[in-house]
Amino acid sequence: MKHSNRETLSAEARALLNRRNFLSQSSAGLCSLALTSMLAEDGFAFGEQKPTQSFDPLAPKKPHHAPKAKSVIFLFMEGGVSHIDTFDPKPALDKLAGKPMPESFGRPVTAMGTASNTIMPSRRTWKNYGQSGIPVSDWFPHTAQHVDDLAIIRSCWADGLNHVGSVCQMNTGSILAGRPSLGAWATYGLGTANQNLPAFVTLSPEQSSLWTSSGFLPAQYQGTLFNNKETDPEKMIKFLRNKDLDADAQRKQLDAIQALNRAHAESFGADTFLEGRIKSMEQAYRMQFTASDVFDIRKEPESIREEYGSTPYANGCLMARRLVESGVRFVQVLHGPGQQWDDHENLEKGLRERCPDMDRASAALIRDLKRRGLLEDTLVIWGGEFGRTPVSEKGNGRDHNPYGFTMWMAGGGVKPGIAYGQTDEFGFKAVENAVSIHDLHATVLHLLGLNHEKLTYRYAGRDFRLTDVYGNVVRDIIA
Repeated sequence: MKHSNRETLSAEARALLNRRNFLSQSSAGLCSLALTSMLAEDGFAFGEQKPTQSFDPLAPKKPHHAPKAKSVIFLFMEGGVSHIDTFDPKPALDKLAGKPMPESFGRPVTAMGTASNTIMPSRRTWKNYGQSGIPVSDWFPHTAQHVDDLAIIRSCWADGLNHVGSVCQMNTGSILAGRPSLGAWATYGLGTANQNLPAFVTLSPEQSSLWTSSGFLPAQYQGTLFNNKETDPEKMIKFLRNKDLDADAQRKQLDAIQALNRAHAESFGADTFLEGRIKSMEQAYRMQFTASDVFDIRKEPESIREEYGSTPYANGCLMARRLVESGVRFVQVLHGPGQQWDDHENLEKGLRERCPDMDRASAALIRDLKRRGLLEDTLVIWGGEFGRTPVSEKGNGRDHNPYGFTMWMAGGGVKPGIAYGQTDEFGFKAVENAVSIHDLHATVLHLLGLNHEKLTYRYAGRDFRLTDVYGNVVRDIIA
């Protein structure tokens, strides 16, 4: 809300503005930078409904029911992994290679208009692994060794044809931007177990609000982005330390701000938004003394680092384990930057370049979590925003396919060693036990102890939820 005349503001609003101006001008290194940014993000539109929750929005909250998972690690393969070359074998592709899709499929809409193109076979060799005997392609030999720990969902489907909408839906439940992300909803519902670290972390060399957005939720629930291309916390986290003020001086600044906060509350009543911002400022202060340890994977034994590898994605997977071990609620690791898995052409070349790194680190994460007793209450999710088509594009690539694709989960209360759902004989559409993105989100929240129909936030006159008016918990994959 804009005001053309400052005098039209209430006395309370004027006092609050003056206080915020003071706070935004304070200099406390990371603390003040964080506070200034977060105050600006909130907007503080006077007259809007203010939340009535505790002054500590990140305090641990009671779940709706007994959780099976305490935290989530989401391994996100942006661009769309070809499921029919990795986890969903389709022998029919070999039999009908070079022929068009059967007329019975109709002519579905594809992003690049390739529905009438001819079928392209997979060049992969498949082998059954583990006691479950689930087939995995030769692109993922390391992940295949842990197939008995995985619940592989072969029948996922989404609404978006293109990357922006599909990435948005996978992260926020909507193909339209502006909604809170899955990590923000989880943090809103449960708070954090470690007040010294962000509750929601995204590890990526590339920044995007689609992954970290808190949408219309208070900014306290927004994800914090760290650059996992770096291994030095000082480079990974901008403004981690204040080079001008020591810890005692910063502490005195914070205490002075809190004194003003209490005085304001006594005069005008509590302002939960501002209290939340001050809480975030306190967290930023404490991060100076904790982040260096938690984010510094160089402190890991050489044998562990070797197990994961030395790529940015490998760094991210190892950091993710360290973060959930330290009580961080939701960690997202992107394999990127950019749409790395968007193989419209040269599919084999792209997979050959990407799969070894991703496969090795993802498998190491599962193994490491299991070895440390963390897999039982850590839910690991792997997948992209959609799959790829069985028909060719440009002769050696595959188009976007939101109609049927594969994701997998491990730990955190899911049944291990199962393959759930099916696509048709060509891997084009989900035809058995179809799992929508809303179903997936409902299931993740359920495993965290949250009822997706009860986890709501009132905004613009209505109650919103991650799953909107859709979604069913996929109980068949829950242990």
